[in-house]
Amino acid sequence: MRPLLSPVLPIATLVAASCVALSGCSATAVSDFVKPYRIDVRQGNYVTQEMVSQLKPGMTREQVRFLLGTPLLTDVFHADRWDYVYRFRPGKGDQVQERRLAVLFEDGKLARLDGDVRAEEVPAKP
Repeated sequence: MRPLLSPVLPIATLVAASCVALSGCSATAVSDFVKPYRIDVRQGNYVTQEMVSQLKPGMTREQVRFLLGTPLLTDVFHADRWDYVYRFRPGKGDQVQERRLAVLFEDGKLARLDGDVRAEEVPAKP
């Protein structure tokens, strides 16, 4: 009878050969060739300009929460201020995007907005 070859043997041979081949390389050459996978990281409330354009002065807190969602930051000392912060770090590259929007209330009604997300005139959909 003929002995059966294990299917693991060719894989083990390939791994051993690649280890021997890579052992002659410097650490930087290996790290330039082999890089870990990095995921895109999204944190916070994603607020679009279309969402901000729907906000009108005098809206209640519930109406603002319905349009923008629950704020990421609420301050005990500034109860009339809601902060919406969004941060995006792509897995490839080092460009971090950050957006901030502060919603300010007076007497429970929307008074003004502050931040880098501005309302634009959104064209009506046909």
